[in-house]
Amino acid sequence: MSAQVPEVVDAWRMVAAGRVFEGRLPLSGMPRLRDVLLDGEGEAEFSLGFGRDTLQVPYAELRIEAALPLLCQRTLQRFLHPVRIEQRLGLIRDEADEAALPPGYEALLLAGDGELRPAELVEDELILAVPLVPVAPGSESVERDWPVPADEEKRANPFSALAALKKH
Repeated sequence: MSAQVPEVVDAWRMVAAGRVFEGRLPLSGMPRLRDVLLDGEGEAEFSLGFGRDTLQVPYAELRIEAALPLLCQRTLQRFLHPVRIEQRLGLIRDEADEAALPPGYEALLLAGDGELRPAELVEDELILAVPLVPVAPGSESVERDWPVPADEEKRANPFSALAALKKH
């Protein structure tokens, strides 16, 4: 294991050595992720291990834990969205190799030199974990406390007039 995570690693050499990297990355240091967050407070804890499975498929196993600061679209309040990711990435050199990966593997296409940037990999997975419409847990009470009146809901439905015609 390594406490110091290099900026760039040679994935093929890491697979051969069976290396594991662990560390923490500040959310503020991830520019693409930062664009979808409310602020850059917090950090992501991760573990990135390399190896070969019983079928000799080279892989990178990524584990991430983080709390992403988001803006709830119901309450317009800041909340922390907990994220826990466990992903096994099958390392491939060519897109055609993706079909040969066993079930449960996500393909990770590497450049010819095998360069991999651990911080960018963590950032990519966190971006994918951000919900399309962030909603804080427990904010469902907005609808429970202030239900939409039935007459207003009917007016909002453009097909309610057609339903009345169908009954006659």
